[in-house]
Formats: sequence, structure tokens, C-alpha cells
Amino acid sequence: MSSKPSIPKGTRDFLPDEMAKRNYIFDTIKKVYALYGFKQIETPAMENLSTLMGKYGEEGDKLLFKILNSGNFLDNADEDDLKTKNSVKVISKISEKGLRYDLTVPFARFVVQYRDQIKFPFRRFQIQPVWRADRPQKGRYREFYQCDADIVGSDSLLNELELLQIIDEVFTKFGINVCIKLNNRKVLAGIAEVIGAPEKIVDITVAIDKIDKVGLDNVNAELAAKGLSVDSVNRIQPILALKGDNASKINDLRKILNSSEIGSKGVEELETLFNMLSESSIRCEIELDLTLARGLNYYTGTIIEVKSKDVQIGSITGGGRYDNLTGVFGMDGVSGVGISFGADRIYDVLNQLDLYPKSETASTQVIFLNFGAKEALYSLKCMKALRAADIACEIYPDSVKFKKQMGYADECGIPYVAIIGETEIADNLISLKNMKSGEQEKLSIEALIAKLV
Repeated sequence: MSSKPSIPKGTRDFLPDEMAKRNYIFDTIKKVYALYGFKQIETPAMENLSTLMGKYGEEGDKLLFKILNSGNFLDNADEDDLKTKNSVKVISKISEKGLRYDLTVPFARFVVQYRDQIKFPFRRFQIQPVWRADRPQKGRYREFYQCDADIVGSDSLLNELELLQIIDEVFTKFGINVCIKLNNRKVLAGIAEVIGAPEKIVDITVAIDKIDKVGLDNVNAELAAKGLSVDSVNRIQPILALKGDNASKINDLRKILNSSEIGSKGVEELETLFNMLSESSIRCEIELDLTLARGLNYYTGTIIEVKSKDVQIGSITGGGRYDNLTGVFGMDGVSGVGISFGADRIYDVLNQLDLYPKSETASTQVIFLNFGAKEALYSLKCMKALRAADIACEIYPDSVKFKKQMGYADECGIPYVAIIGETEIADNLISLKNMKSGEQEKLSIEALIAKLV
């Protein structure tokens, strides 16, 4: 007996009811993006490895899915590299492309490639899947969707403010209670300077970005393993432990980082952003979190992360400013800032909290039962009028027992059943049964449309 087929770990199939929920997520985010003037683009699922490698840090590069060259991909591989299992050198010979890790790096490539066809500042949104060769676990998948919005070609902190307003608008519409966490990579660079380890900024950010997952002791152990002195590790502790409201933390940071030019600049940017936020009527909680690092190397200013307050799950939205990303593709001096909604984690949160509006996840509103060829033709004429009025309907395709057709309608959660017999045809009416209340009434097609619209 053949084994049951399966899908790769870290990927998921979605049934029709699940897709209705996911489309509610995508449509909600799209509508908010459009309200803020963002225009949609798409990029290929695969990119040249030269585009992707080196943009996510050493750990990120390891999580890139590489695509083998077509044909005999071992033709160009060196025998000695194969024997010594030198995977880095082998990969460079047998693979030229990879699946995209996120949407931001491909977007930077897109901006440079089409610089003569787009107008700056350029506001783009993109909703597509990405892939990471990560260890699958709750809330972490190897294939998942990101819903990105970016503004490039402007240094203004108004862009950060608008992106935070978008986050607030989207999660208010979803009914998810969230905390928006903010920090600034310049502040982190300043911290690295004042503890005497400026050259360790990448190691520091990668380590402290894990503090929620592994705890402070393990972060300290990692910092020591990366070569930070005992004194440097000790000096970072009170900074990571700063308490109080956002204004208090900013005041404390200003004193701590006054000897660091880049750190002071980061504090200034944070203060400006928080001042603007105080005038913007944002409903979500906003917290300055100095342990927020976001381990991606391309961030250079504001960094953003959103956590659900009612569900234990990782970040459900993230983003930040990147001043140098397009420079690696030959286009210097283009600053950008963006956010990315994690659609798959938002889907899990909405499921757990049962926050989907019933009207948004319903599909067929009325099903026409099938009692024979004459009745089916009459039903099809009625359905054409319903669909012209944007009412979703279907007909049971086979003329089978009434009980079986009603059972199908009930199992599919269809709220109304249309019953067409000889009497209905003669009177030019439709018998409509409410599946919830059991009530049944005869209506003209016009009255039926008015009832269901």
C-alpha cells in the first residue's frame, strides 16, 4: 500500500475556509496601504545568489534556500572541495540562484534596476511568499508570506511616523491588542562604543536580539564567546536593564551616550519620533525597548517590532530604516524605511483569539437545490441576476435526494437555500429557506436580491 502523500516540514496547505481567512488579512492590509498612497509591485520568487548573499549576516546566509543549477550541476564542482565537504566553495559552483529570504533586499535590487522608471520618494507595497531554511516550530515556518511597505528616497522621520500609523490602523481593524516596540541602530552602535567594543556591533546586536528567546544569561555567554571582555559585558548590563517610561529612558540614554556622536544622533531621532507620536493619536501601546536589535545587518536607524499582548508568539510585524542597502547594488545615497506584516503569524493570532468577522470569511450566500433539468435552467437564470448584484451563489450540480443536498448546504455553512419547483417556476418566484432559523418564504428575484445585498 502506498504511503500517504505529505508536504515539506515548515510549509502548510490551506483549505477554502482557511484561504477566506487569509484573504481577509491580505485585503485588510492592502486597503490600508492604498489609503496611505502605496503602490503594489511583485518580484520573482528566486533571485541571483549574488543579490541575496551577504545582506542578512552570517546566520541569515545559512538560512537561504539555494537552487541547484540545471543539468549536471556537479560539472563545475572541484573534486577536492567535494572530497573535503567544503560546502561554501561547492555551493558557489553548483548554485547561482536562491529563493528570496525576505522582500526588502529584492526591493533594493528592484529600485536600482528601475531607477529611471520610478519617482522618488517611492512608496511601494508587496505581498508575496518568502522562504527560510529555519527549524520549523510554532509560529515559525519555512515558507510564509510577508506584507511589506517601504518608502525610499527620503530621510524624513515622517515616513517612520506614517508606517507606525499604518501598523496601528491595521491591528485596530483586526482587533488584535499589540505593543509596538521601537529602538534605533544608532543607539546600539553608541552602546557598542561606550562599552569599548565598537567593532563588535554586529555580534552585540545578533546576541541581544535573542534576549526574549534565550534569556540574559545566555546572551551574556554569547557576547563573551564572541570576544567581548568581561568589563564590556558588565558595562552593557545596566543599559539593557533601563526602566521607566519612554521619556525617562530617552533622558537616561542621552546621559549614557553623550560621549558617542552616533549614539547621540540615535537618541535625537528617537526623541523626535516619540514627540511626533504623542501628537498622532495612535491607539496601540508603544515602548522604547533597548533590547530590540533585529539581527538583520542592513538596518541603520529606527527599528520596529510588534508583539501580540494576548498570544504567546514571536514578532508579528517588524521593520526599520536602512540607509545603505541600495549602495551594494551601485546606487549610493538612497535612504529607505519599511515594515513587514507577518501574515502567517497574524493568521495564527486571529485564529487563536477567534477574531475573524463572519461576514468576511463566508463565501456562498445561497445555494440552489437541483430537482431536474427544467428547475436547474430556471435556477441558472436567477443566479445570473444574483451574481450581477455581487451575491455569491451556487447550484448543486446533481439532481439527487433532497436530504443529501440539504446536508451539503449545512456542512458548507451556506446560510440560505433556494428551492425551485414547478410552482415556483409557474409563479416566477423563489422559495428561500434560512438554514439557521428554519424559516421559509417565497420571494421574487428582486426581493431576494434586496434581502441578500
